[in-house]
Amino acid sequence: MSMPQLTDRAALLRNRSRASSDALFLQEHAADELQERLSEVNRTFTSVAIVTGFPDFWGQRYPDAHIIPDDDTLDLAPGTFDLILHAMCLHWANDPVGQLVQARHGLKPDGLLLCTFLGGQTLHELRSSLAEAEAAVTGGLSPRIAPMGEIRDLGGLLQRAGFALPVADSTPITASYANAFHLMHDLRKMGENNALTDRIKHPTRRNVLTEAASIYADNFRNDDNRVDATFEVITLTGWAPSADQPQPLRPGSATTRLADALGTDETPLDRSND
Repeated sequence: MSMPQLTDRAALLRNRSRASSDALFLQEHAADELQERLSEVNRTFTSVAIVTGFPDFWGQRYPDAHIIPDDDTLDLAPGTFDLILHAMCLHWANDPVGQLVQARHGLKPDGLLLCTFLGGQTLHELRSSLAEAEAAVTGGLSPRIAPMGEIRDLGGLLQRAGFALPVADSTPITASYANAFHLMHDLRKMGENNALTDRIKHPTRRNVLTEAASIYADNFRNDDNRVDATFEVITLTGWAPSADQPQPLRPGSATTRLADALGTDETPLDRSND
């Protein structure tokens, strides 16, 4: 049975082709964040691949890297790279775990994956405003914003994909706009507008958008009389398994008591009331 196609790939590529370089602040943030994390790793990487939907942007940041399109099947030769950056595109993947599995196979033993993408709190203000407006005006709902993973679930994706030492963390970014129409215009300039397979294929009724903008302003206006928009950037960190990596001790194999290490007295647990 084939996997459901959440994303209309042709629409996604069309949206990205219309993106403007002056609106890629999320890509800029991700690139800066990944660079900072790499500076904290005591390792020199000599073979780097970047999985991205914005090859020009990431190619300029990493001119020596291999730029890989974020297709359903990644062009990653097995065991080739010591660093893979999966850059701001996993939220559009039809099979996120499959993307991570392919990245692990593309890494050498003890190679590093850094994967950054948009998480579940992204655009929650716009999502709720559009849903309320559409329900009020048309009596129904249509898919408009891609469902994105929650941080509490995402660390498990790395484990399912076979990575060692998995870590998932989240950074919220708040941007402000004059109104919801300016936000939606900016999303188009980012190449992040609706590319869902089940999206409505005709233009949204003007009164739905007007009502959504009014609801947005009523609920999410800030002190500067603008509206806030949240972008949650998730970063996953995982290492390809290697025999040289630190391994957890077997239960019961410790040779030092925790109380001794902490310089305190050990108090036995009172189980008389069990």
